[in-house]
Amino acid sequence: MAILMDGKALAAETRKDISRRVAELDYQPSLAVIIVGNNPASRFYVNNKKKDCAECGIKSIEYALSEDTKESELLELIARLNADDELDGILVQLPLPKGIDEKAVIAAISPQKDVDAFHAENVGHIMLGDAALLPCTPAGVMRLLERYGIDPAGKECVVIGRSNIVGKPQAMLLLHRNATVTICHSRTRDLPEVTRRADIIVCAVGKVDFLRADMVRRGAVVIDVGMNTRADGSLTGDVDFAAVEPIASYITPAPGGVGPMTRVMLLENTLTAAKMRRKS
Repeated sequence: MAILMDGKALAAETRKDISRRVAELDYQPSLAVIIVGNNPASRFYVNNKKKDCAECGIKSIEYALSEDTKESELLELIARLNADDELDGILVQLPLPKGIDEKAVIAAISPQKDVDAFHAENVGHIMLGDAALLPCTPAGVMRLLERYGIDPAGKECVVIGRSNIVGKPQAMLLLHRNATVTICHSRTRDLPEVTRRADIIVCAVGKVDFLRADMVRRGAVVIDVGMNTRADGSLTGDVDFAAVEPIASYITPAPGGVGPMTRVMLLENTLTAAKMRRKS
């Protein structure tokens, strides 16, 4: 039976540590959260982020814009927030409504306030291995590995998924920890053959029960980044948990594994951005 990697417990512990560090400052870090439209999932995530900020003593300021907001109006708001010297972080909740170019919006955010670490400048630092701000989900995965004493150095790591938000940066963070990394995707030939070589598998494809038992070698570490909804409305990840858990050595539950770590790493980034800007 695998050891469950409890992201919920680690996130709670990390929030307490962030709260302690924030209390030691002579200023209050601040985060602007922009939500455009009425996407229920986006509203759920934004509400949770505001709750997390309040728990840790970080000031959160919400900008809720209507569905028919023009791209130019959103870019004007970001420009004002970039120029606000009292503001440390800017987060634009994705996805955005049709008609708004996400790439243009991400590019408009000051790299120093880009707490999602999506800006091209921050992506470049991730590639170089000297980034101060890291994308929240990959950073959360790395924190989980550290907590459970799993060193990627010298190990075969397979990342399933090549998104700019998770797959690509996850591969880079593992590479910087001296792992041998393979990125798999929809064009990968004989995916099970590749995944069965892995010591560590990170699955981030957004498909229910995508990673099956026959794709995992006994003793592998399995990280489930996915969050999907079954027909009955229950939440689940990308991994067939019931089948894979008896085979793996460590495994993240979904929900309760990577998700809470993603949220808490946003707080880490906000605190880091504040300290860098204010040189404290």
